[in-house]
Amino acid sequence: VQLQASGGGLVQPGGSLRLSCAASGSSVGSNVMGWYRQAPGERRELVASITRTSGPVHIDAVKGRFTISGDFAKNTVYLQMNSLRPEDTAVYYCLLGSAGGTYWGQGTQVTVSS
Repeated sequence: VQLQASGGGLVQPGGSLRLSCAASGSSVGSNVMGWYRQAPGERRELVASITRTSGPVHIDAVKGRFTISGDFAKNTVYLQMNSLRPEDTAVYYCLLGSAGGTYWGQGTQVTVSS
């Protein structure tokens, strides 16, 4: 199973980006999908997650600005990021979790700068 993340880039403060992540290879049968981020010199942190049985969860730092959504049938997860701030600058990683294991995407760089 491979996860391919895309959609990162350079954006000015206040701008928007939409990250996408899709799984390929063997059937994953994911139960949980999420996005993490890691800024330089910082630990990787959970940004948002969604499961088959519960609604999306976002950390306080991104509530009202970011929205996670996903299609479990297609093993695809998205992160809509609005009103971006310089402190959102990080490498963003997608994650899919299933009974068979946990899979990570390769990371996509998001840089918020004027």
